[in-house]
Amino acid sequence: MNKLAGLQPERVFHYFEELAAIPHGSGNTAAISAYCVAFAEAHGLAHVQDTLGNVIIKKAATAGYEDHPAVILQGHLDMVCEKAPDCTIDFEKDGLELAVDGDWLFAEGTTLGGDDGIAVAMALAILDADDLPHPPLEVLLTVDEEIGLLGAAGLDGAALDGRLLINIDSEEEGVLTVSCAGGLRADVALPIERIYNYWNTYKITVDGLQGGHSGVEIDKGRLNSNVVMGQFLQTLETYRIVRIEGGQKDNAIPCKTTCVLAATKDITPFGAAYAQEHRIEGDSNLTVTVEHAIAENYTMTDEATRRVVEFLTTVPNGIISMSESIDGLVQTSLNLGILKTEGDAVKASFGLRSSVGEEKAALLARVKTVAQSCGGRCESSGDYPAWEYCKESRLRDTMCAVWKRMYGSQAKVVAIHAGLECGYLCDKLPGLDAVSIGPDMQDIHTCRERLSISSVERVYRYVCEILKSL
Repeated sequence: MNKLAGLQPERVFHYFEELAAIPHGSGNTAAISAYCVAFAEAHGLAHVQDTLGNVIIKKAATAGYEDHPAVILQGHLDMVCEKAPDCTIDFEKDGLELAVDGDWLFAEGTTLGGDDGIAVAMALAILDADDLPHPPLEVLLTVDEEIGLLGAAGLDGAALDGRLLINIDSEEEGVLTVSCAGGLRADVALPIERIYNYWNTYKITVDGLQGGHSGVEIDKGRLNSNVVMGQFLQTLETYRIVRIEGGQKDNAIPCKTTCVLAATKDITPFGAAYAQEHRIEGDSNLTVTVEHAIAENYTMTDEATRRVVEFLTTVPNGIISMSESIDGLVQTSLNLGILKTEGDAVKASFGLRSSVGEEKAALLARVKTVAQSCGGRCESSGDYPAWEYCKESRLRDTMCAVWKRMYGSQAKVVAIHAGLECGYLCDKLPGLDAVSIGPDMQDIHTCRERLSISSVERVYRYVCEILKSL
């Protein structure tokens, strides 16, 4: 602890470091939820913890703000857990190894959890402060945002009075997000049959890719290792798959995929040439390694192998359509985030996003059609609504004015393709006026995730000034 001592704002980074010491990957948020409850009790603040682990902490207005409308500060408690191949951290029981490099905060070998630990840290610092003027505050901290916005979906809105909400779950300073895509998860299972193997065995590894967030970085044209593997397999002759694995999260673009297969002839020379031919500007470090592997007794049948490869090369992936009304905004996309062989099936999980409900439904139907044509089935879960743009927004106007007053420039108002909890919260809190902001972050959802220290300080001061102005 105390690796962040001396960083400003001191209380923000104090709480961030305490949060980073608590394992809090999606689905493992009981401890961090309990920490927030203990914080509220220690500070004598009213609080509610629901059965999911969502926490609401309330603080009365400071003098002179008693009759101002309540403001909700909102973020999520869980983080995406990704790590480098040689990293030994166990996300179920170990904290993060924080480190500083100039203006950047990161975690050694893992994701940092700045998405969205910095929101929690800022909110706790504001609740802890006794010298910040503000209206009545309601801090809403949700669970399991990264695996389908589950906390927001299950939230009872009756516990909240505020209708002005500042969501601190964006990654670019000076950008006010006012609309986002809806989405869902699609899970495909392709049944497989096995036969005895007499052929030589090989291991193929697709690696070296950038990866990244399947929403905010889907427009960067990065390669998907699961898709690349399918395309490479399509170039080979006379082989049978043993197993195939790639990616860990449906909302992260996978950067590494492996496939063990048996073949009638030596395929080791083909990988390097394929990688050389298919590298692109955004993923120039693509490698396809083929090596001899330990003998396997069983492989998939020829028919099962054919159906798996057909699925990987036929199912849509990446950008499906762009918005006609907002320049540069991805409207609908699909990400093949997880691929694994489990029992008698190859399973694939997709993150599907769209700001248009009809397109979301149509894309899901396409995935189901491809799955069925390859002998499989597709089920969906975690369907969450889009956050629609609000033409009249007191909060947005105030935040734009405060930014101009503090920094002398115009804040950028945008819609994004990533999913935010604001869609669910607008459904649950009629009349909600919401804006999402955040400090500069890079490469979220990857082990290269970095958080700008100076940006945190500026955004924290900005939030405090917004509260003073509402």
